[in-house]
Amino acid sequence: MADLRQLLRDLTVFGGELPTFDPAATPDDPVELFTTWLLGAIRAQVPEPHAMTVATADADGVPSARTLILKDVDAAGWRFAAHDGSDKGRELAARPYAALTFYWQPLARQVRVRGPVVREGAERSAADFLARSAGARAEALVGRQSRRLASLAERDAAVADAAQRLAGDPGLVPPEWTLHTVRADSVEFWQGARDRNHTRLRYRRADGAWTKELLWP
Repeated sequence: MADLRQLLRDLTVFGGELPTFDPAATPDDPVELFTTWLLGAIRAQVPEPHAMTVATADADGVPSARTLILKDVDAAGWRFAAHDGSDKGRELAARPYAALTFYWQPLARQVRVRGPVVREGAERSAADFLARSAGARAEALVGRQSRRLASLAERDAAVADAAQRLAGDPGLVPPEWTLHTVRADSVEFWQGARDRNHTRLRYRRADGAWTKELLWP
C-alpha cells in the first residue's frame, strides 16, 4: 500500500531534546549504567520504563517475543516472572536463554541484554507472586495462558473462581509460578541521534570480567 509506505516514511523519529552519551565516562559494570539510564527514564516520565521485550526460543529454535515487566536488577542479573505452563515458561525450560530489549522512546535510548536464564527458588518466586495485584494473582492462578479460549465468559468465570480461592487463602501460590534471572553475558547501550550517528556501547562478560567495546551504528 503506497500511501501507508509514505506515511511511515514521514513519521518523525528522534524528536525532542535527546540526552548525550559519553562512552568514555561509563562505569565498568553494565548494571550500574543500566540503573542510571532506568532512573533517568523514570525522572523523564517515560511511560512504563520498566517494560521490556523478552525474546525466547522453543526446542526447535523458533523465536517468540512478548512484553513483560522488569521485577528487579542487581549484580546477579535482570529478573522477570513467568508461569511454567505458559509458552515462555516452556521455552525457557527447553532453552534457558533469553534476550531483553528496553526502549525509552522519548530519550532515543535502547538497552539490549542477552544471557542464560536461571530459575530462582520457590521462596523468591512465591514472594514475587504475592507482591502482584489481586487481579494479576487471580489471572496467574488460572494458569491457562496462551491456550485456546472458547469465549470471554469462560475467561471471566475462571478468573472469578481463582479470585475466590485467593480470598479464602491469601497466601496461595501456584507452584508453577517462577521468578527468572537473566545472567547477562552481553549488554548493549544504544543512544540515538537525529543525524543517525547513533552511539553504541557493548559490555561483554568473559571469565567473570566485563569488557567494553564500541559498535558501528
